[in-house]
Amino acid sequence: MAESAARRLPPPGQRVDLPGRGSIFVRHVDGPAGAMPVVLIHGWIASGGLNWFRAFDPLRRSFRVIAPDMRGHGRGIRSLRPFQLADCADDIAALLESMQIGPAVVVGYSMGGPVSQLLWKRHRDRVAGLVLVATSSRPVRTDFGARVFGDLMCGAGLAGRIPEAASWLPRQLARVAVSRRPPQRASSLSRWARAEFGRHNVRHLIEAGAELGRYDARSWISEIDVPTAVVVTVRDRAMPSRHQLAMAHEIPGASVHRLDAGHLSCMSATFGHSLADACRDVADRARSANPGSARFE
Repeated sequence: MAESAARRLPPPGQRVDLPGRGSIFVRHVDGPAGAMPVVLIHGWIASGGLNWFRAFDPLRRSFRVIAPDMRGHGRGIRSLRPFQLADCADDIAALLESMQIGPAVVVGYSMGGPVSQLLWKRHRDRVAGLVLVATSSRPVRTDFGARVFGDLMCGAGLAGRIPEAASWLPRQLARVAVSRRPPQRASSLSRWARAEFGRHNVRHLIEAGAELGRYDARSWISEIDVPTAVVVTVRDRAMPSRHQLAMAHEIPGASVHRLDAGHLSCMSATFGHSLADACRDVADRARSANPGSARFE
């Protein structure tokens, strides 16, 4: 039986006020009693729902799941400040403090990778382990934006259906978006995804793309001292797999999990199960390093 669109939609979310920072939107799913928390940090031009809708159900079987929208993305914090990856990391730390959540396994996808790395660097006590997916520790290539957006629109089944996107997206991204013919998707999922895209703040998207072009953690990435898994998307056109593997080699003890997929592996039906395996790997190592500790509960 075909998977229903309703089944694929992410869980509802809620707003959490972060004093001095703004109101952050977060999707939160309770797992088993005492489950370790997993924080999902989405990629550029995505949201907590768009990036992780395939992952909530597989993860909730083992973890407590928290998936916020980053600044300017979806329902994320709106600010007059220019978009900075460090601000996103500080937002996550403030959210975990507000929710009284102890050290978590932090999962970063694409742009979420730098945010996750910065969360470890700036708020070490909040991070039990890292899972870095389709991401890198170095500046992204110049055509990253066009490749990500073109693949994202095509995979979500939106390209060609929302030519109005061209009125607010950077011109070169819009040109890619309207040039591809998408696979057919269930209409309810399409409507929801279209609404998610419509919530983005264009200025923040452009500034976030510029931030990714400047980000470079290679001088300190080897200092990461928590269990880490690197999920390498081996057919990735936007984030070359060689850069992903180089990052894995730079992080002491990082395990490598390969996905035979491109930059939009998060939309595949098997993605959530592969991600859950990587999260369990990191969580088991974190617990082994701190046997009997209640700090991860």
